[in-house]
Amino acid sequence: MAGQGIKGSLKERGIRLTRQRQILLDLIDVSGRHLDADSLYELARKKDGKLNRVTVYRTLKMLKESGLVDELDLMHLGGDQHYYETRLKQEHAHVICLRCGRVEEFFGEPLQRLRRQIESHFGFNILIARTEVGGYCAHCQTLRAREHSELVEREPSPAGGEHIKRKGRSPHHQTRQEHRS
Repeated sequence: MAGQGIKGSLKERGIRLTRQRQILLDLIDVSGRHLDADSLYELARKKDGKLNRVTVYRTLKMLKESGLVDELDLMHLGGDQHYYETRLKQEHAHVICLRCGRVEEFFGEPLQRLRRQIESHFGFNILIARTEVGGYCAHCQTLRAREHSELVEREPSPAGGEHIKRKGRSPHHQTRQEHRS
C-alpha cells in the first residue's frame, strides 16, 4: 500500500483519494519497477476494468504537481518515455545499464555527502536531487567482453575477406624467429 505519507499529503492538499487513485499509487509504490504510463495503465486495468487511460494521465499529472511522484527519464533508454516513482522514498541514485536497461537504486551516505558538498561549495539550498548513472551491469560487461573478443578474432583481411586471427597476436606482428626467415 502507498504509505500514510502520501495519503496524508493528498489530504493536506484537499485532494480526495479515490479508489482509482489508490490503485495507481499502490502500483507505483509497490511494483518494484519504474513504470511508464502505459505499463501503469495495463496493470491498473487488471485491478479495475473501468479505469481508463485519461484517468491514469490526469492522476500522474496531479501527483507530480503535488510533489508526491517523480517523473524520470532514466537516461532516455525508452526513447521519450517517462517513468514514475513516489517521491517520499529516501533520496537515491538510479544506476542504469545502457545495454539491457536494468535499473538499480543506490541509497547511501555518499549521496548525502555529495549533497552537503554541493550545498557548501555553491551556498545552494538543494530541495530535490536526481542522480542517474549510466554504464554496464556485470552481466552485460561479460557479454560485451565476449563480443569484443569475437570481433578481435575476426578481422577483415586486406583482400576484403575475413581471416581468423590467432589469439593474442596481431596478423602484422612477427616474432624474431619469423622475421629472420
